[in-house]
Amino acid sequence: MVNNFLTVFVQVLTLFLFMSFGFVGGKRKIITEGGSKVVADIVLMFVTPCVIINSFRRPFDSGELKKLLLCFALILAIHAVSIAVAHLIFKGNDEKRKRVLRFATVFSNAGYMGLPLQEAVLGADGLFYGSIYVSVFNIVVWTYGILCMSGDKKLLSGKKVLFNPGILGTVIGFIIFIFSINIDGIIGDVVSGMSVLNTPLAMIVIGFYLSQSDIVKTFKDKSVYGVALLRLLVIPLAALFALWFMGIRGPMLVALTIGASAPTAAATSMFATKFNTDTNLSVNIVTFTTILSILTMPIIVALAQSL
Repeated sequence: MVNNFLTVFVQVLTLFLFMSFGFVGGKRKIITEGGSKVVADIVLMFVTPCVIINSFRRPFDSGELKKLLLCFALILAIHAVSIAVAHLIFKGNDEKRKRVLRFATVFSNAGYMGLPLQEAVLGADGLFYGSIYVSVFNIVVWTYGILCMSGDKKLLSGKKVLFNPGILGTVIGFIIFIFSINIDGIIGDVVSGMSVLNTPLAMIVIGFYLSQSDIVKTFKDKSVYGVALLRLLVIPLAALFALWFMGIRGPMLVALTIGASAPTAAATSMFATKFNTDTNLSVNIVTFTTILSILTMPIIVALAQSL
């Protein structure tokens, strides 16, 4: 248990060191708001699909296909339960605040923090399961997430879901996996090269947002503590033990636990800005949960590895 904790702690600490570049860059005005958005778009539009496609570059195996489908269903269930918990806990008349609290509870930073840690701890298997987690995340965030933040069903678009970069990457990767398509050579090198950018670029973006937040104000908001408790402890621990009692073991158990235990998604602030909800609250939650995750993630992931 101790060795597992130290291993994961080192990996999480490495991610935070990458973040420090974004934090320093933001404080010293080397990185601007516009620049961070461009980098975030590069990660979302190009790097993430390549990471997903790269993770599916493995020989087809019917057993692996069953694992993929099972994993998809389990991750969908984790999100569904999280949505139910968020709606049960966070109520009130302040719609803008309530929407942010619910969104921040449901969505973890599965792409920016989950994938790098899954790869570091589990290697190729971690990326495989992590990519499925990101795929489900994208489906839920572009359906429930939009409805949650906007409150407008008219904004739901099947086209946005189908043509989301994460979903497109999953579809392409799934085709490569099912038909055992060999993409070695120039294409394979490009996909692999882009995939390597995921960890440093994603962490730099998060570091920048941390540099722009008011840490003191964050610690004074009681609602932030409530979200942190649910996002970092209650939901991941519930998911871990539920999966364990269902007989899930090995890399799948650890990978899904990592996805569930990641801090609040950076998309919370992006969606809050887009739909004119409580942006300051969203930044405070992302900041607070990200800082705390350096302690909570190693403990929970180490527990998953021990089980």
